[in-house]
Amino acid sequence: MNRKSIVFLGILFVVLLVAFFIHTGLLYYLDLPLFGARIIPSYLINFALAAIILWLVKSNLNKKSSYAGFIFMLGSGIKFLVFFLFFYPYYQHDDTMGRVEFAAFFVPYALCLVSEVYYLSKLLNNQSYSD
Repeated sequence: MNRKSIVFLGILFVVLLVAFFIHTGLLYYLDLPLFGARIIPSYLINFALAAIILWLVKSNLNKKSSYAGFIFMLGSGIKFLVFFLFFYPYYQHDDTMGRVEFAAFFVPYALCLVSEVYYLSKLLNNQSYSD
């Protein structure tokens, strides 16, 4: 990975960290369980998957740039698979998924997704294409 990618991951980490503190602060303010909805693994796993997807897209961008979009979509599919394998069964143990449980996964997922799309679209727009 180059310097820009490392800076992006650092910024994403800080964004997720700030979001985590706001998220847990809201949970505390609303007198809800702070760590009951697997919030820490959710933030960590979403960050790790975002880093892996970024690395995979960047490593294939120069070799086969036409595959970049497919790799990104595959990464998004893997995120959903991780959700349905590791988080959804836990959230559904009482036959309902509450707003707290939904937000515990969706907030970091959405932040990572928006950040990835923004960064990767800038990368693709700055590509030079030659025949």
